[in-house]
Amino acid sequence: MSKAIVLNDKFEKASESALPAEFDKINPHNLYLYVKSYMAALRANTAHTKNRSEVSGGGKKPWRQKGRGGARAGSTRTNVWVGGGVAFGPKNNRNYFQKVNKKQKRLAFECALMDKAKANALFIVPSLSVESGKTKDANAIIKKLALKDALIVKDLLDEKTLLAFRNLAHCYVVDISEVNAYLISVFNAVIIEKSAYESIIKG
Repeated sequence: MSKAIVLNDKFEKASESALPAEFDKINPHNLYLYVKSYMAALRANTAHTKNRSEVSGGGKKPWRQKGRGGARAGSTRTNVWVGGGVAFGPKNNRNYFQKVNKKQKRLAFECALMDKAKANALFIVPSLSVESGKTKDANAIIKKLALKDALIVKDLLDEKTLLAFRNLAHCYVVDISEVNAYLISVFNAVIIEKSAYESIIKG
């Protein structure tokens, strides 16, 4: 059974907390489908090309159909001409939405938590607030835990803590309403407040 590491106020290991047994039985494919859907939704969808009808010009037939010894041409804007349209290029009206069921999202979330617990990278702290609002104090927490990067999940995100962590390129702070399976998966470690953790486990 996978366990989360429980830290004390000094960010030292105090105990361990076992995740629910049913988390172990979740098919990881649920996480794959959610991450795929999430990343598809992030696509800018700005790639766009013009076809021969959208390119300006090309209304007049460049030369007569027969009698000059060359290939026939009806327009200077076909896809075989330089300056012409693109035959099968991308369009910016494409919809990249991929549906993921509500229950599947929850399974993906639980699977992501389980993966972090198995890697000994899921930390529970009683409270995580940087009252000073200083980045060096926030960085000291990450250094103490010897983490490369971390997702920090608070029950209620306060302004001082956000100010302290937002300048750290390897940290991202969210409150419980913003956390999802993708964010948990993409960071090497997750630090979560006890109250937020209890709410998440209850579902």
